[in-house]
Amino acid sequence: MRVVLVGPPGAGKGTQAQFIASHLSIPKISTGDIFRANVSGGTELGKLAKEYMDRGDLVPDEVTVAMVRDRLSEDDAQEGFLLDGFPRNVPQAEVLKKMLAEFGTGLDVVLNLVVEDDEVVRRLAGRRTCRSCGKVWHVVFDPPTVEGVCDACGGELFQRDDDREETIRRRLEVYQEQTAPLISFYADEGILQGVDATGPVEEITQRSMSALRRFAD
Repeated sequence: MRVVLVGPPGAGKGTQAQFIASHLSIPKISTGDIFRANVSGGTELGKLAKEYMDRGDLVPDEVTVAMVRDRLSEDDAQEGFLLDGFPRNVPQAEVLKKMLAEFGTGLDVVLNLVVEDDEVVRRLAGRRTCRSCGKVWHVVFDPPTVEGVCDACGGELFQRDDDREETIRRRLEVYQEQTAPLISFYADEGILQGVDATGPVEEITQRSMSALRRFAD
């Protein structure tokens, strides 16, 4: 099965991608993993991407697309895959469609993890990170025994700038600007399936698998 997973920051895409890919026995392919593999492996694309990253610039679409193409050409992706983090916009979606057509295949389903903005803020703004060991706690879902102190090493807990409410809401705005057209694109293709991504992780996985079964051969 060939699946794309989309959803806002804080929707739990990374967690669900791992579970879904495991259930379906297909590789989970994230742009982050692809970038790290190319950079650490010293590939030509990795060296090119690193030049942009070292300057603090965004890696151009054509470099990202080339990395994705290489990854989807590998043996383990021939019977299916789950893409997490790609495509991010309509131009990338169009390129992916063309690329898969060249491979003689196409996407089966695009799962859209649906979460209200306020819930995303509650999830992300509650995170606290240890200055010493880097462990992440949550003031509601996984609080330390003593407020502001890491249970693991006794270090001081702090809120990262990325986890502040104003930053999260701006990230959500950017997501909506870039991804709302992408969701419409896949809805028009007839392969979009929304999944309620609130509640326990196991329940979200069950909903996702149930949605996927509707698109299975």
